[in-house]
Amino acid sequence: MWRVKPLDAILATAEKKSLHRSLGAFQLTMLGIGAIIGTGIFVLTAEAAQKAGPGMIAAFVIAGFVCAVAALCYSEMSAMVPVSGSAYTYSYAVMGEMVAWMVGWALILEYAVAAGAVSVGWSGYVVGLIENAFGIDIPNALVLGPMDGGIVNLPAAAIALVVTALLVVGTRESAAVNAFLVTIKVAALTLFCVLALPVIKMENFEPFAPLGMAGISAAAASIFFAYVGFDAVSTAAEETKNPQRNMPIGLIGSLGVCTIFYILVASGVIGTVGAQPVMDAAGHGLRPGSPEMTAACGALSADHVVCSKEALAWTLRKIGWTQIGNLLGLAAGLALPSVILMMMFGQTRIFFVMSRDGLLPEVLSKVHPKFKTPHVITIITGVFVSAFAAFFPVGVLADISNSGTLFAFAMVAIAVLVLRRTDPDRKRPFRTPAVMLVAPLAAAGCIYLFFSLSKETQLLFVIWAAIGLVVYFLYGFRHSHMARGIVEVPELSPDAPPESVPPMPGAPPPGSH
Repeated sequence: MWRVKPLDAILATAEKKSLHRSLGAFQLTMLGIGAIIGTGIFVLTAEAAQKAGPGMIAAFVIAGFVCAVAALCYSEMSAMVPVSGSAYTYSYAVMGEMVAWMVGWALILEYAVAAGAVSVGWSGYVVGLIENAFGIDIPNALVLGPMDGGIVNLPAAAIALVVTALLVVGTRESAAVNAFLVTIKVAALTLFCVLALPVIKMENFEPFAPLGMAGISAAAASIFFAYVGFDAVSTAAEETKNPQRNMPIGLIGSLGVCTIFYILVASGVIGTVGAQPVMDAAGHGLRPGSPEMTAACGALSADHVVCSKEALAWTLRKIGWTQIGNLLGLAAGLALPSVILMMMFGQTRIFFVMSRDGLLPEVLSKVHPKFKTPHVITIITGVFVSAFAAFFPVGVLADISNSGTLFAFAMVAIAVLVLRRTDPDRKRPFRTPAVMLVAPLAAAGCIYLFFSLSKETQLLFVIWAAIGLVVYFLYGFRHSHMARGIVEVPELSPDAPPESVPPMPGAPPPGSH
């Protein structure tokens, strides 16, 4: 289970595929901003306010810093191993098959559960838009999950299934459409800042940390979700001019711009409508997404930003910009499905690579004869994402997603250190600066945020990891291509013939399923 997939095997065809190096620091920064600004800031602002109050401003800074050091480690690996599979492939090359399997298994949480969270966030904005623009009152039973006081979130489930159908047919948005949607998101948030910041009241920032440092840490662990996407910059290493200089500028630049943006948006919410958490009788903050929180919000007539499912649009309506609030809801409704699509695409790609390595049944990497997409795994993923979206609140899904992401990023940070020791002479187009400081900081930061998640989320992650180990030892351990003595390089050249090597001791002979 410690067998590694040789880096040379992974890279054999990468050298034949040379991309034109055209991206400078500015283009990388813009790419990063487009990938990062998405669901988190639209959807999780109310969640962060309930956990930290005005202290969510500090939570954005903490989460941004952890992302920055993790991003520098991620960049070294992605520049050195520029193939599909993300952290899973990097781990396979450095720390062995079992760790790679666990990282791939954790990435299922990152992508599939996150897609469910975005679907729920989309539902909140679209339902709010319909109710406010057309004066229609939609029953909560049909637009909220059981933990939020409803029965099933039908719009969230529906958008997940629509995106699944698009992925099966093979409709991936073009760069032009994606750029348009990024512009909509940035314009909506900029307009929010322009309208909200001039009317903030400083007294709304007191007390700054009503639930102390524990509340700020918990909010940072949730708000981490708002930064995921920076790895889009990391994966562009092959196309970057002077990557050693421009990659850190692009990564830190995009994270810096987004952090400032997020702080301005958070300040606009806090300063205009207040963001103090709803407390229980003992003075403890109620857990977002819990039945107790739902009941408390019902008693408050939802007249509190922490009770809103569309915090930014709700805030604009509260300060007198009703139609602009509706427009912001429309912007979220238009832009968020593209985020769901990219997350589900990422999920199917991870499954596809794991299946192609023999760690999952090969039927999962079947490609549709007409659409040329991995339809089996796309449909399975879509059904699960739709179920998550239908029955769970956004905050719970975001936290579960973060647990998988934090584990994967911590493993990448460790992999960078291991590979510096075991293979110091390998060509590294980008080298993590001050690696002996940055990599341990990244790993420690991810672990710190993981333990700032709720106990239930940590327990769910442990259960998920245990299920993953059972699946690995029942299937992947014996059926993986490495176990059966097959080394192939399918990532970049699907036509390359497999190359046989002696099988592992104790492994079943090739072909014995």
